Amino acid sequence: MSGILGKKIGMTRLFQDDGRVIPITVVHCEPNEVTQVKTVEKDGYPAIVLGFAKLKKPTKTKKFRHVKEFRIKEDETYAKGDSVTLEKLQEGETVKVTAISKGKGFQGVVRKYHFHGGPESHGSHHHREPGSVGTRAKPGRVHKGKKLPSRMGTLQITLKKVEVAMLDMEKNLIALKGAVPGPNGGLVIISK
Repeated sequence: MSGILGKKIGMTRLFQDDGRVIPITVVHCEPNEVTQVKTVEKDGYPAIVLGFAKLKKPTKTKKFRHVKEFRIKEDETYAKGDSVTLEKLQEGETVKVTAISKGKGFQGVVRKYHFHGGPESHGSHHHREPGSVGTRAKPGRVHKGKKLPSRMGTLQITLKKVEVAMLDMEKNLIALKGAVPGPNGGLVIISK
C-alpha cells in the first residue's frame, strides 16, 4: 500500500502502561476503491487512483468526493474495483500525512507575522498597522514578497515521519501520534 485517504475525527490521548500520556489524532479510513490503474506501457509509470467518500448521487464522470493518485512499485498488482484498507500498516511505523490547514480568514500583520505594532500611548494613530511599505519615486511600487495583510491558513501541509500509535481494523480507525493539520471532518492523505 502506497497510500490511503481518510477523514479526521479529532484528537484524544492514549495512556501507556508506564504512565505516559500520548496525544493522538484519530483518522477514519474507510476502504478506498481503486478507480484506475496506470501502467508503464500505457501511461509511462505505475500508479493507482483511489476514490474516497462515495457520493449519494453519482454521475457518469464523478462517483467519489475525493480522488487521489498514488505511485506504486512495478511488481504490485491492483485491479479496478479493488479495496485498499489499513491492513498493510503496522503500529510503530512512520508515515507521511498531508492535509489542508484550518482557514483563519483575512488577517493583519500583527496576527499573521507577529509585527510589534506602534506605540499604544495617547495621540498615536499607529497601533496595529504595518508601517511604511513602499519606496520613493524609484522604483515607485511595493516590492514583491512584502509582508502585508492577507488571507491566513488554508494551505496544504505535509508532516513527515508521523508515528502510527494504534490501529483498529474493525472500525477502520488509525491513531497518529501528535496533531494533524485541518479541521475535524477534513480530508487526510496518509502515504508511506
